[in-house]
Amino acid sequence: MINNLLISLIQLQKYFTMFIHSLKPNDINSNSKHTSIYSDGKDDKINQVSDSRFTGWISSVSESSSASLKSQETEAHLAQGHWTFILSPAIKHLIAGGIAGAVSRTVVSPLERMKILFQIQGVNAAYSGIGPTLVKMWREEGVIGFLRGNGTNVVRIVPYSATQFAAYEKYKRLLLEEGKKELDALRRLTAGALAGITSVACTYPLDIVRTRLSVQSASLSGNEGQKKLPGIASTMKIIYVTEGGIVALYRGLGPTLLGVAPYVALNFHSYEVLRKYFTPVDQTSPPVAQKLLCGALAGSFAQTITYPLDVLRRRMQVTGMKELEYQYKNTWDALTQLLKGEGIRGLYKGMVPNYLKVAPAISVSFVTYEACKEFMGDY
Repeated sequence: MINNLLISLIQLQKYFTMFIHSLKPNDINSNSKHTSIYSDGKDDKINQVSDSRFTGWISSVSESSSASLKSQETEAHLAQGHWTFILSPAIKHLIAGGIAGAVSRTVVSPLERMKILFQIQGVNAAYSGIGPTLVKMWREEGVIGFLRGNGTNVVRIVPYSATQFAAYEKYKRLLLEEGKKELDALRRLTAGALAGITSVACTYPLDIVRTRLSVQSASLSGNEGQKKLPGIASTMKIIYVTEGGIVALYRGLGPTLLGVAPYVALNFHSYEVLRKYFTPVDQTSPPVAQKLLCGALAGSFAQTITYPLDVLRRRMQVTGMKELEYQYKNTWDALTQLLKGEGIRGLYKGMVPNYLKVAPAISVSFVTYEACKEFMGDY
C-alpha cells in the first residue's frame, strides 16, 4: 500500500512538471501577475522554501521507491528466467517423451517379451504360437512372467523416448528452412533418423540388459530358466567383466542403428503425414481415436520395413550367453548363419506378436506425448 502511495505521488509530481512545462511563457507571466496581487515578497520566499522542501522530499521518496521497484523488477526477471528454463520447449519435450515411453511400453510388456523370445529361439523352438506362449509364461512364472524385464525396459525407455522426442523436435527446428512453416519429406525423414541414432547411442547398454533379463528366466531349449535373476546393475557388471568390457555392452549397436534410423524416420514421418490428413480443416489436431489410428498405421508400416534388422540386433545381444549357443563374430556372420540355418523366415520371427505390440505401443506413445505437451501448454 505504501509503495502504491509513493508511486501515486511520483506520478503526481511528473504530471505537475509536465503541466508546468506545457504552459506558454505568457501564461506563466500572467499567472505571476495574478499571484502578485494576492502575495507580497515574504510570501514568495516562504513559498519558494516550501516548494524546495517538498521537491526535495518527493525526490528522495522517488529515488527510494525507484530503487525498490528496480529490485522487485530484478527479482521478478530472475524468477521468470528460472521458470522459463524449467518450462522451456526442450524440457517439456523431454518430460512428455519420457512419460509417453513408460506408459506405452508397460501396456504392451507381455507382447514385447513374447517377441524377444521368438526372435532368439533357434530351430528347436520351445515357444510357438501366441496363445500357447502366453499360457506357458503364466504357468512357469505367473503374472511376473508377463512383465519380466519391463522394469529395465522402463528405466531404458524413459530416457530413450525422452531423448528421441526432444531430439526430433530439435532437429526439426534446425532443418527448417527460413520462411517455411513445415519440413519437406526428406528433411522430416532426416530429423527422425538423427533422433533415432541419438536416442539409441545414449541408452543402448540398458537395451542389452533388458534383452538378457527377458531371456534368462525363460525355459528355452537346453535351458530350464533361472528362477532368481540378477538386477540391472549386476547384469551389466557380469556382461562387462565376463564378455569383453565396454565393447560387450554395445554388441549389436551396428544393426540397431541401421534398423532404428529408418524405423524412427518412417515412424515420425508417417505419423505426421497421417495426422495432417485426418485433421479437420477448422481444427489443429484430429480426435483421439484417429490419433491412435495414425500411430498404429505409422508404427506398423515402419516396423515392417525394418523388422529383419531388429531380429539381428536381438541375436547379437544374446551372443555369448551360456543358456544359448549363438556365437557370432559380427553382424554379417549373424546374418549368414541365420539365413543358412533358418532361411528367410528366420528374419521375421516374432512378426505377428510384434504387430500386435507395435500398433498399441506407438499409438499410445504418440497420444500420450501430445496430451502431455498440451497439458504443459506447448501447443
